[in-house]
Amino acid sequence: MREIEISRAIVEAYFNDILENLQLDVAIVGAGPSGMVAGYYLAKGGAKVAIFEKKLSTGGGIWGGAMGFNRVVVQESAREILDEFGVDYKPAGNGLYVLDSIELASTLASRTVKAGAKIFNMVEVEDLVVKDGRVSGLVVNWTPVRMTNLHVDPLTVEAKFVVDSTGHGAQVSQHLLKRGLINVIPGEGPMWAERGEELTVEHTKEVFPGLYVTGMAANAISGAPRMGPIFGGMLLSGRKAALEILQKLGK
Repeated sequence: MREIEISRAIVEAYFNDILENLQLDVAIVGAGPSGMVAGYYLAKGGAKVAIFEKKLSTGGGIWGGAMGFNRVVVQESAREILDEFGVDYKPAGNGLYVLDSIELASTLASRTVKAGAKIFNMVEVEDLVVKDGRVSGLVVNWTPVRMTNLHVDPLTVEAKFVVDSTGHGAQVSQHLLKRGLINVIPGEGPMWAERGEELTVEHTKEVFPGLYVTGMAANAISGAPRMGPIFGGMLLSGRKAALEILQKLGK
C-alpha cells in the first residue's frame, strides 16, 4: 500500500462523481432535513439529483436539538416519513413524538445517499444560472474559497430544477432578490410553532420558474413564523417538493 495509491483512489472517485453530476434533473442546495428528504424521494423516484452543502457536515439544525438537548419533536402528520426512513421515536402526548436528533440527522443522510442522491459538502452556491427567465443551474465554489475571499472563479452545474433548502436565510433565493428578479424576501416571522409547521408545507412551492423553496426557506420567502425544534414540517416540505418536481419531470 502506497500513499499515492490512496490519493489516486480518492481523486479519481471524487472527480468522476463531479463530472457525472454537472448535468442534473434537480440540484438541491442545503443538506438539512427538508433538503435531504427531497433528495431521497427524488432519487427514489428516478430523478438524477445532487445536494450541495456549504458546511462540512450534513443535517442542518438537527444535531443540537434544542439548546444542546439532542432531542427533537415530530408531529403525527409526519410520522410515516420517520417510519419510511427507519428512525425510532417515542410518544410524547398530544400527537407528538420525541426522537434522538443524532439518529435523525445521520439516518436521513445515510438513506438519502443510499437512495442514489449525491451529496457534495464544502461546496457553496455563489449565484444562479438564469436563462430566458428560468433558473437553469447553480454557480458553485469551495466554501473555504468563499470564506477567505480569494478571487477564484467558480464552476457551474446545469439543472432542470433547483431547490432552495438553505434554511432561515433562503440564501439561494437571495440571489434572485439581488438581481432584481424577485421583489422582496420578508424573512421569517416570530415563533408560532403550530402555524409555522403548517405554513412551511403550504409555502413549499415553485417561487420562480425552475426554483422551489422548502423548509425554513419557504417560511422566509413567505414571512411565515419560525417553529423551533419540531421537524415534521421540514420532512413534509421536502417530500412535497420532491413529488411535485417528479411530476413535472414526468417521472
